[in-house]
Amino acid sequence: FGSRVLKRRQHKVHRKDQPITMQRLTTLVGPLRPHDPRQILRGCRVASTQLNSALRQSQRWAWSPRGREAGAQLEVAAGTRPVTTSQTVDTISHGGIFMAKSDVGHAPVDSPYASGTRVTDDGNFASAYVAYGLCDVASIYPITPSSDMGEDCERWMREGRRNAFGRIMQVSEMQSEGGAAGALHGSVASGSLATTFTASQGLLLMYPNMFKIAGELLPCVIHVTARALAGQALSIFGDHSDIMATRAAGWAMLSSASPQECHDMALVAHLSTIQAQLPFVHFFDGFRTSHELNSIEVLSYRDMRSMMDMAALEAYRAKCLNPNHPQMRGTSQGPDIYFQLCEAANKYYTSVPGIVEANMAKVAAATGRSYKLFEYTGDPAAEAAIVVMGSGNNVVKEAVAYMNSSGGPKVGVLGVRLFRPFSAEHFLAALPPTVKKVAVLDRSREPGAPGDVLLEDVKSALYNMGPNAPQVIGGRYGLGSKEFTPGMVMSVFDNLFEAAPRSPFTVGIMDDVTGLSLTSKHEPNTLPEGTFQVLLYGIGADGTVGASKSAMKVLASKAGMHTQGHFVYDAKKSGGVTVSHLRFGPERINAHYGIQHADFVACHFSSYVHKLDMLEHLRPGGIFLLNSPWDTVEQLDGHLPASMRRTMAEKKIRVFNIDAVQVSRDSGLGGRINYVMQTCFFKVLNLLPMEVAVAAMKESIQKSFSKYGDKVVNANLAGVDNALQTLQEIEVPSYWADLEVETVTEQTNPVLRIVDAAARQKGDNLPVSAFQASGVMPTGTSKLEKRTIALQVPVWDSDKCSQCGKCSLICPHAAIRPFLLDDEQTKVVPSTFTSVPARGLPAKEAGKWQYRLQGDPFD
Repeated sequence: FGSRVLKRRQHKVHRKDQPITMQRLTTLVGPLRPHDPRQILRGCRVASTQLNSALRQSQRWAWSPRGREAGAQLEVAAGTRPVTTSQTVDTISHGGIFMAKSDVGHAPVDSPYASGTRVTDDGNFASAYVAYGLCDVASIYPITPSSDMGEDCERWMREGRRNAFGRIMQVSEMQSEGGAAGALHGSVASGSLATTFTASQGLLLMYPNMFKIAGELLPCVIHVTARALAGQALSIFGDHSDIMATRAAGWAMLSSASPQECHDMALVAHLSTIQAQLPFVHFFDGFRTSHELNSIEVLSYRDMRSMMDMAALEAYRAKCLNPNHPQMRGTSQGPDIYFQLCEAANKYYTSVPGIVEANMAKVAAATGRSYKLFEYTGDPAAEAAIVVMGSGNNVVKEAVAYMNSSGGPKVGVLGVRLFRPFSAEHFLAALPPTVKKVAVLDRSREPGAPGDVLLEDVKSALYNMGPNAPQVIGGRYGLGSKEFTPGMVMSVFDNLFEAAPRSPFTVGIMDDVTGLSLTSKHEPNTLPEGTFQVLLYGIGADGTVGASKSAMKVLASKAGMHTQGHFVYDAKKSGGVTVSHLRFGPERINAHYGIQHADFVACHFSSYVHKLDMLEHLRPGGIFLLNSPWDTVEQLDGHLPASMRRTMAEKKIRVFNIDAVQVSRDSGLGGRINYVMQTCFFKVLNLLPMEVAVAAMKESIQKSFSKYGDKVVNANLAGVDNALQTLQEIEVPSYWADLEVETVTEQTNPVLRIVDAAARQKGDNLPVSAFQASGVMPTGTSKLEKRTIALQVPVWDSDKCSQCGKCSLICPHAAIRPFLLDDEQTKVVPSTFTSVPARGLPAKEAGKWQYRLQGDPFD
């Protein structure tokens, strides 16, 4: 109960012959607080029989040295080592625990959901929910895109949420990923259930500790949002580079392909690590899965705890560090014994596939969702198959279902879940014997190797088949979150069926340097019947992404729809382009790629009409919602590009307009247009009765903004009401179909070519030859971008200007610029051009120069 108390009373403790009563215990170590049943008795040399006798007399407390009492499984604070006569009842690592008798058999658990509850959230939430439920400790350090997991756990800790073991997780933010890994190592060495969350370079900083943790056979789980490594350039987006770089550390590696799988595979990883006595990496694609909102069915913490192998947990804690049975770890070994000790761990790795398979069966029994180490989907008599891992697996599944239903060759896909240890036995059992051609897709590259990592694993597994082995080729896809679509999958199968297929190959890019790329086919619609697709173009910090998430949750809760949301940001965050890809439908949606055939497109920022081709993916007869002050055909004629107006007419698009900025200002919201546009979204699409949608939005407003006061709440409520009054539909005139489209001049300057394509969201169209292989870029390119994002620009008041120049120095975008004009220049300026005599010049220059302070609206 605290070393301070024990030291004061230590002289009273050592008499073993004195009967131990509840009163005596209270005298020795202080009162037992009834609100905390997990009090540890430390440092007292007493007999366990005396302890049990004393505590059984109490009406409130029970003592459990082995974690069991009266045949009921008790919650164990840590460890299960028996307490014998005269043995120290010691620290958390190997003590017993006091439990309130009312808690015997079930510790107090704050599970926020009942099993089977459907929530709308992302892969980070799903993994963090399980990790919090099954761990004592999390040592964290934030790195995109894994930071949300640590933040969720820290928030739940501060809320006092008790997990599956009735404990509040202890979350500590360290000084770096190396520190987080070191704390993880120390935690598991002392018997805690521990975890951490990381990605990319953060995982590499943990690499040295990973070898130690695996070498010492210590169970824990690192949840990794798989992300590109910084090489020729930094990329915060997803691929498997970090996973492949750390595969040699001796950790089991388990992959998830969707937010739902993140929940289920995280649970499998935490259950398996205790039984296998090996650490696990649970990984899923950064951003594509980590930040994708989808429908997730969760398990309660009580059901998670019921799956835990308590005997294996006791065995783990019994072998951990404790001063009562000292042990040495991390010794230095010579050539005579080091090799043998390395090989001694082989049996642990051999057991992993069976353990993981058994825990997948547990999850299936509890949820109805079945999983396999290698899961085949497709025609059982397929001639060709693709092997893939991560979110790409679901993309291939969609394409396979489409191709098999359309006739032609029989195809299938083999998805990898347990990547390490790679079980060749399970792989071969899952692959249909009819398969004669295999294409392996890697989401990483290993320069200089004969093949990328997953390709070489598959070749090794097939080697012993001899002449009966299928033909195997390999390719790369999706590096740095590059799009991977069903059309690209079809191009892979086309290549595979060629007489001499290209290998290696790439999909998703145009490689005009080494010629490895495959040409993609058209994009088929492979989604479930009744799926509705939405694209929302917003600007960072305008609330569009938040409104999108709110709309998804409303549709999930009020209409019972399955939802999916993926959000694409650029690096500028506030003020940058955001594109929300939303899908709704009656069936679960696992389309892990951008929307190709939208039913509805909304432009939340009017200047985008000159820069982005927002109608490219809008289907014929679709709906376009524009936020602009242009509410007549004449005004749209003056502001919309001819190409955009012609597309509206040719596709017979319904056009709606609202001046959301003005509505927000009139409602007292400033520049926040999120709930104004969300109201229009529900009004135009009619996915819910409008009164239900408005009530749900207002309920969300009360919940989200009540902490900011009534003024903020009322302003948002007014925004919803005012939006309904100002939204209007604009009839598309027939003459727009005959407009002459302006031609776009192709940039010849290599730098401008890249900057211009990126600004127009057309970077995917740039070929490999457009870039320097070293990643070197010239400086000063931001001046070429011309984003034109300001809704208001400052106007120079020449009468009040002192010509100090400070505004020019202070302007963070260098968009306020002072100029001096001579007599010749002032003669040719327009009549509306204002200038004043320059001040502070030498006497001989006085009167020769005019001063002008010019703001650049493009910058």
